[in-house]
This record gives sequence, structure tokens and C-alpha cells, in this order.
Amino acid sequence: MSAANSPKQRIWLTGATSGIGRALALRLLDQGHQVALSARSEEALETLAAGRDNALILPLDVADREAVRCCGDTLAERFGSLDLAILNAGTCEYLDAGHFDVDLVERVFAPNFFGTLYCVDAALPLLRQARGEGRKPLLAATSSASAYLAFPRAEAYGASKAALSYFLESLRLDLHGEGIAISLIHPGFVKTPLTDRNDFAMPMRVTAEQAADAILSGLAKRRLDIHFPRRFTLLVKLAGILPPGLRLRLGLRMTRDTGAPDHASESSS
Repeated sequence: MSAANSPKQRIWLTGATSGIGRALALRLLDQGHQVALSARSEEALETLAAGRDNALILPLDVADREAVRCCGDTLAERFGSLDLAILNAGTCEYLDAGHFDVDLVERVFAPNFFGTLYCVDAALPLLRQARGEGRKPLLAATSSASAYLAFPRAEAYGASKAALSYFLESLRLDLHGEGIAISLIHPGFVKTPLTDRNDFAMPMRVTAEQAADAILSGLAKRRLDIHFPRRFTLLVKLAGILPPGLRLRLGLRMTRDTGAPDHASESSS
């Protein structure tokens, strides 16, 4: 999706002020698209959109279902329809199995799974409107390479992303007849304020700008699965189809190689 070969689109991007989301926002705005930017911090959104007539700021906590519904109403009023929705907002906390915390799991699922579904619910009527206008709408959501393979301490994060990937792959089948496509984004490790807090090795980590380039390239080609860096994600995919015993041995090696974090972190993807 480059400025040279893509018509200007009406786009909704969540998780827009940090990490991958911010890099995507800058790329899309620079390309001249009309971009509705959502994140929890209104101040950060205003800074991001400063001086850009093609930016619409919509402060939003995606875990607030009523707030998402109202955001959808505003999008309908301002844009009329959507060519592309990139649902990128999310959070990560690591679970210490020795102090099992169901509240932590619920906190992670709230934005990563249910929050994304609330946004799907808000975006679908606008994507359908675009289809009715003869365009080819696309819904994209940020999952994670952890959806391919279980990682230590990632019970909450990985499960929320795996649930999201399954849900949207299933929805893709049911929306196919309507002409609404779905792209799933499965990043490996990306250097963001969130991952900067991690205390374990992050092989083949890429920058947020590299991630944005990979995502926009994949969206332009309407890829079903946008995963990167491919050397890493292909290895994770391969490991994910190993027999259970081998997956267990691999996972135990990763457990020994990593220490339990002494923090919990929360941010947009």
C-alpha cells in the first residue's frame, strides 16, 4: 500500500499512538489517506495528528463496548464508509503460574479479544457500505506469532491472540460471499515500548518501522496471513506443528532459558 499505486482510502486504525500502530499511522497519513486514529490517550493522538488535515482523532478504550459503538457512529458520520480497518490495539501481561491470577487473564482478553471484536462489530457496517459502493473493503487485525506456538508465561497473551486468529479465520469464511476480506497480522518480536520491558531474549527483533512496511506490503497484496520477520515466524509455524512431545521439550528449553519477569506491562501493540 504505497502512495504511488494505491488510491486514497478511508481507514480506521486502533492502537495508533505507540509501537507498530504509531509507525502505521505515520505511513498512512504521509500517503494521504483519510485516517481515523484511535487510542486511549487523547493528548498522544493530538500530538500524532498535529498539522495533518487527513487525520481524525477518536480517543477510545477498545475494551469499553459502548465507547466503541459510539466511535462507530462517529466514523459513519464523518467517513460514511471504510475501505480498511486495522484493529491493532492490545496489551500484554505475563502470567506467573506459581501465583495463578485469573484477573490478569481477563485483563488481557478484554482488549486483545473482546475489544477487537467490539471494533469488528463497529467496522462491519462501514465495510459493507464500501462494498455496496463498489469498493473492496479489508478488515485487518494484529494477532501474534505466539498464536502459532505456546510460549512460557504467555498463557494469557498467547491464548487471547490464538482466540482472535481462530475467530477471524472463521469469520473470513462467512464474510467471503459479501466480498469483505480479512487479513491477520502475526508479528514476531518488534521493538516497541512494550517489548523494551521484556527481560528475555527476543530473536530477530525488528523495528516498528520495519513492521509497518511488512504490514502495508501485505495489505496491498491482500495477504491472508501477514507474518514477519519471516525467518522467525516460519520457524515458529514449523514448531507449532511438531508432535506434542516435541513441542513440550522445545517449550521446556525456552522455560529454562528465560527468567520470570518482575513486572506486568500494558500498552498498545
